[in-house]
Amino acid sequence: MPESQLLMQGWNSGEKPGLDIQIWESTEQSSLVLWETNMEVDLSSFNIDTPQWDQGTFMGRLKHFFNITDPRTAIVSERTLDWAKIMVESSRTLPAVVFWQWVNQSFNALVNYTNRNAASPISVRQIAVSYFSATTTALATALGLNMYTKKAPPLLARWVPFAAVAAANCVNIPMMRQQELIHGISVTDRNSQELGRSRKAAVIGISQVVISRITMAAPGMILLPILMERLEKLAFMKKIQFLHAPLQVMLAGGFLVFMVPVACAIFPQRCEMVVSHLEPELQDSLKAKHGDLISFVYFNKGL
Repeated sequence: MPESQLLMQGWNSGEKPGLDIQIWESTEQSSLVLWETNMEVDLSSFNIDTPQWDQGTFMGRLKHFFNITDPRTAIVSERTLDWAKIMVESSRTLPAVVFWQWVNQSFNALVNYTNRNAASPISVRQIAVSYFSATTTALATALGLNMYTKKAPPLLARWVPFAAVAAANCVNIPMMRQQELIHGISVTDRNSQELGRSRKAAVIGISQVVISRITMAAPGMILLPILMERLEKLAFMKKIQFLHAPLQVMLAGGFLVFMVPVACAIFPQRCEMVVSHLEPELQDSLKAKHGDLISFVYFNKGL
């Protein structure tokens, strides 16, 4: 939904704010101060979640939906869009950011758990501890990066989500698969006969998964901001600002359609490892049982 529609939806005073506004930017605090006819605007009456009209009546609901579907909002002035942007940003509270980051990291934790090496058993208690560790640590990492780079240049600020995603992957994946790192994963011979468990194999497998996940997100989150920054400067793009968000979603989806198989294909699913790179105790065990007949072991790295 265009920000100008959110503005009109959330203004509780009963009247739309005037359009004769000026925007001043503070270089010291990098914050915007909004003025209307030389008077500071009171934002206390603005609630982004509250419609302007009474939703208990048919006419109130009718006015509300006529308002948010008004096609004229697609061609409003830059000043109105700036006003709407400030109104929206004033309602994205820290608790909301934390909540949605938690939802995102919870989803990531679920994906990481279901794509682990399934041969590694894990109890319900271990799942709970792993989930809590993964989500809280990744959440703190992502929020910390977002807060640290708030005053960064515009383009660099657009890359903050990628940095947060990369950092969160480096935390979330090992945390959700920590049992593999503690107890090792199953290694087999060429014929898939189990030979033992290796922590070093788990480290290699999880590291490869982290690299694949970061590679998967990189083009869409690094190249797309550059592309959008250049597109948004074009005259025709300024006229269709209501399509910017859908366009970004579509382009991001296009990147992922291509990058998911590419990233997953970087490393083989069934990894090969030289016996001499295993733990000394496992090397001794293999040598005692098989002599010098086995030079390589194999393991499933997960996804």
